[in-house]
Amino acid sequence: MMMTSPAVGVHNERMNAPSLKRYAWLSIGAALATIMLKGLAWWMTGSVGLLSDALESVVNLAGAIMALAMITVAEQPADDHHTYGHGKAEYFSAGFEGLLIVLAAIGISVTAIERLLHLQPLEQVGMGLAVSAVATIVNLFTARILLAAGRTQRSLTLEADAHHLLTDVWTSVGVIAGVGAVALTGWLWLDPVLALLVAANIVWTGGKLVYRSTQGLMDVALPQAEHARVVAVLTRYREQGIDYHALRTRESGAHRFVELHVLVPGHWSIQQGHELVERLESDIRQTLPQTTVLTHLEPLDDPASLEDIALDR
Repeated sequence: MMMTSPAVGVHNERMNAPSLKRYAWLSIGAALATIMLKGLAWWMTGSVGLLSDALESVVNLAGAIMALAMITVAEQPADDHHTYGHGKAEYFSAGFEGLLIVLAAIGISVTAIERLLHLQPLEQVGMGLAVSAVATIVNLFTARILLAAGRTQRSLTLEADAHHLLTDVWTSVGVIAGVGAVALTGWLWLDPVLALLVAANIVWTGGKLVYRSTQGLMDVALPQAEHARVVAVLTRYREQGIDYHALRTRESGAHRFVELHVLVPGHWSIQQGHELVERLESDIRQTLPQTTVLTHLEPLDDPASLEDIALDR
């Protein structure tokens, strides 16, 4: 059996990867700024649409704080009790943020329905919308930074935070347009109706985050495109007379895990087999960075090698 220690592999890659906590602090700062700006816009206008927008920024803050906590945990090196590292902590952050989004939507809906039943005129619309627009620009720039970092570093936490902020951006654009339309037309019912549409939109976002975090906790296999890259490497070896089976993949936060059984000619020496799987593991890690590869060496001509072929994926 040839195996690369998962604890050592995860530890080394975590030590070499840059810390993502600075992005969480950026998200926290942006959330605090937008809460103040959007709260001011709501106070100036009395718009329930702007209130819903401000409440979503409160959710952003809670999510960002949770993200900071879970990134801190995820970056801890592997230990005797967590030999595969702590990467799955990121899934808790994404799921928590998704649940917060749903709760915020419920609060927005209740407020909007109450306002729909008791319409009220809006005040200082122009100034309030200007303040809200500044908050929207802050969120847009923050979201773009987080999304780029999340994709580069394979951080579900940062990606979730970025997508939430982008949803907030489009929500804000819609709210600003709607409140402006109320001011122009005098149709007061537009404001609470718009808030209800905002609530429906963020429920959809929250649901997707919860689903994705659940999939990660259930050890879902790597995405099809990444799985295909692993198979492409193994196919090159198969063309050289080296077979494989029992291929399994999964991901834990930013880290990937690939396991397989490698079948080589039975007359090979241990040294030959060792050198072969070392090259194979290296090739997989090159095509998929941040991957721990676990291999089990078996002889091609031994029938016992086929007893576990049912594990093949």
